[in-house]
Amino acid sequence: MVLSFTGEHTQKVDGKGRMSIPADFRRVLEAGDPDWTPGLSPRMYLLYGDHLKNELHGYTVDEFTALIDQINAMPRGHASKKKLSHLYIGQSIKLEVDKDGRTVMPIKQRQKLGLKDGELYFRGVGDHFEIWKAETFTEQVGDSLKGWLDEQDADFDPLSLLEP
Repeated sequence: MVLSFTGEHTQKVDGKGRMSIPADFRRVLEAGDPDWTPGLSPRMYLLYGDHLKNELHGYTVDEFTALIDQINAMPRGHASKKKLSHLYIGQSIKLEVDKDGRTVMPIKQRQKLGLKDGELYFRGVGDHFEIWKAETFTEQVGDSLKGWLDEQDADFDPLSLLEP
C-alpha cells in the first residue's frame, strides 16, 4: 500500500525558517525515501518553480525521482524538456527533516511566499503536498472553493466529476 499526503494542517515558521512538517506527512516522507530507516532523518524535495505562483510543493524522494525520470525520458533538445527541467529540476531543493520533524525553509522560498515568520498552511493532495502562507491560501483557494461549492445544486456530489 502506498501512502499519500492527505489532510490540512497549520504550522508555524520562525524568523530563521524553521518549520515542523505535519506528523502524518513525515510518515509519507519516510515511506517514500528509499534510504530511510528508523533513526535516520527522511529527506524531501521542495519545489518552488515559477509556475507555482504563491505556493510551494513538497515531494517524497520516490515521487520526485519518478517525475524527474519522466522529464529525462523526453527526447534531447525537445523544447518542453528544457522548460520542465528548469521548472522542476532547477527550481527545487532537497531538504532533510530532523528527528523532531523540523526542517528549514530557505529565505528565497520564504520570500516567494511573502513570509518572514508566521503561519503556514499545509494541504495534502495525494502524491505531494502544498505549502502556502496561511492568509494567502484562505484568500486565493479556500474562499474560491467555498464559492464554487455554493454555486452548485443542493444535492451536488463532487465525486460526480470523476470519469466513470
